[in-house]
Amino acid sequence: MKHDEFAFFNQQLAAMLRDGIPLEGALRRLCQEMQQGTLRDELQTLEGDLAKGVPMAEALAPRRLPELYKRMIVVGVKGGDLPGALTMLADYFQRQNQVWTRLRSMMTYPIIVMFVAFVISLLLAFMWTCVIGPSFKDMFGGMGIRMPGATIFAFETLNAIWAFPVALGILFTVMLMALAMPTIRGKYLLRLPAFKEATVARIASSINLLLKNGVNLPDAVGLAGKLETNPGIVDDLKKWERNLAAGTARFSEVAAGNKVIPPMFTWIVAGAGENLAEGFKRAAEVYHSRALYRTEVALFSVLPVASLFLGAVVISQAFLVISMFLPLIAMINNLSGS
Repeated sequence: MKHDEFAFFNQQLAAMLRDGIPLEGALRRLCQEMQQGTLRDELQTLEGDLAKGVPMAEALAPRRLPELYKRMIVVGVKGGDLPGALTMLADYFQRQNQVWTRLRSMMTYPIIVMFVAFVISLLLAFMWTCVIGPSFKDMFGGMGIRMPGATIFAFETLNAIWAFPVALGILFTVMLMALAMPTIRGKYLLRLPAFKEATVARIASSINLLLKNGVNLPDAVGLAGKLETNPGIVDDLKKWERNLAAGTARFSEVAAGNKVIPPMFTWIVAGAGENLAEGFKRAAEVYHSRALYRTEVALFSVLPVASLFLGAVVISQAFLVISMFLPLIAMINNLSGS
């Protein structure tokens, strides 16, 4: 699901509901304007169930939509302010799209560079193994030409030539999986500051949305924990749940001793006192800004580093190729001298 498309859908739906258009009719009209895809299919099925009189909670339950979204819609319906809930959800998904689009951009260029390096190494390995290698050394050795040191080093390196494309292929696959698979992304990329702060901002935004719509803190924390894939963050949120169930009231004590969620997050939320919704809102804004800043810095750093890496791969491959022609140059020199 594209977050920007989903955000725009919710903005339009909220505006139509404020204009007095019934929910089923608004969903029907918006689905007609959407492109074919999973999101449109899910929303059309939801509209059909609602038109049959199925309660909102039952109609939403089987739909392949974000859990936070389904919970917020039900809360908005019960509270009599569905347009308000939709507007907040639209802002939430728009902010998520803003951050994750930049994070994906940060990862895309290194993946392209890694793929190009993999292709170059694969072509060189194939050429050496199937075309050049079988007869190159014997040809020059039979002529009694003394092999230059660079050529000897190149031969020793080329004996393990397939190690290069294999290693680059593995790195390329790992990077592609980290970008494409949410589970792996949540488990490993969280170690990068930009991804970690984007995740913390998302947690704060989710809990803030739920608290502003009347969900109590234990339920909000429980839902936020179900939405996360990183084991460390899940453990932190479960600990919050246990502390809240034990009767802990102050948030600084509820969130004490986190493993992954940073102490500054706890300090910002606790600083709002009893108005925890405002505290989570501040934390979301702070970490959203930090994630955007770190992403920009990483983008400016990744581009030259990736270019240098590709240049090093090309130069190293060119060195091996040129080294193979050094005996030929030596033979030409010997013939010229004689």
